[in-house]
Amino acid sequence: MHIHLEPVGGIAGDMFVAALLDAWPARHAVVDAALAAIDLPEGVAAGAAQLNAGILAGTRFLVAPPRRDAPHRAFRDICALIERARLPPGVARRAIAIFAVLAEAEGRVHGIAPAEVSFHEVGAWDSIMDIVAAAALFEDIGAAGWSTAPVPIGSGRVRCAHGDLPVPTPATALLLEGLEIFDDGRPGERVTPTGAAILRHLMPGQGLPRRRLRLGRMGHGFGTKRFAGISNVLRVAAFAEVGLPGDAPAMEEEIATLRFEVDDQTPEDLAIGLERLRAVPGVLDVLQIPGFGKKGRMLAQIQVLARPDAVDAAAQACLCETATLGVRIERMTRRVLTRDLATRVDADGTPVRVKIATRPGGALTAKAEIDAIAAVSGARAAREARRRRVEDGGGRENGDWTRLPT
Repeated sequence: MHIHLEPVGGIAGDMFVAALLDAWPARHAVVDAALAAIDLPEGVAAGAAQLNAGILAGTRFLVAPPRRDAPHRAFRDICALIERARLPPGVARRAIAIFAVLAEAEGRVHGIAPAEVSFHEVGAWDSIMDIVAAAALFEDIGAAGWSTAPVPIGSGRVRCAHGDLPVPTPATALLLEGLEIFDDGRPGERVTPTGAAILRHLMPGQGLPRRRLRLGRMGHGFGTKRFAGISNVLRVAAFAEVGLPGDAPAMEEEIATLRFEVDDQTPEDLAIGLERLRAVPGVLDVLQIPGFGKKGRMLAQIQVLARPDAVDAAAQACLCETATLGVRIERMTRRVLTRDLATRVDADGTPVRVKIATRPGGALTAKAEIDAIAAVSGARAAREARRRRVEDGGGRENGDWTRLPT
């Protein structure tokens, strides 16, 4: 399944949750269970309600009372609150990851480390509940890919704890880096920090993928603000892949590519850094290509493939583990064949892992994992060495048993 976002009026955390609940009404129980797992203050609750704005009908996600109950709440305190909650591990990880991108943006704005960031409006209970609810829906729906239409940027100023700030606020602008935006001439805050953080976490592609899709369902999530001449709504559309006759079952998914060059790091040190980069969760592959740079200097071109939700961690590792001063990041779609791992037993009775792929037309291809082949070869070599030692009376002087079969 692929989900496409269309920020007609804009995007905020509550609008995102409302749009998904409007498309999947049966998921209300998922959100209720996630919010029930948080240690909420007495009297604070959330729920979805149907809304007909005259032009469009959809859903609103409301927190009651929507109070700003604390002057600030530190990022580490929010992480501790989520970790204490009885949330499924995947939901907790996603919620913390969304707050982490917010903390990173706020840290850049204020010139402090993300761990030292304290949230004001975003630290209030309604924002916390929006992000936890969104994380729960991500995990439950399990879309393989996300994309977005251009995002309305808005204009004017917004009043917050730091005083009057331009729209979009500095942290929101940082979170929107790399996404296509436009100005439809309507003033106001069209993208909130929580909405921008959710987009940043999803790392959506720009526009619908250029492939055959079948529209499954749609949902409309309303925000609290009103704009002249347009519904303040976020529309989501869910699509299924449409295969051509004879096509093998294939998966279409979003992928991120990180690229950079290194010309001032020793090969030994770079090799260690790239191995550490491969170990970052969500990094799928690391490719190193020799080349020539300025003044004929030898360099290494590095390409990293990562899952969209691992881009920030992968980019951080690139900057920490190598001598590069910058990383180029692209989001794209890839198509991969369906693959299965099976275990086969060789002639000696040793189990071997085999990767089986279904290719267009239905043909199956299989290849043993190289680690499994190496393990089998090592086991055979060890058995042959033991056999020769026994035949030679257990001593090297009785025969040359050190040359093992390849």
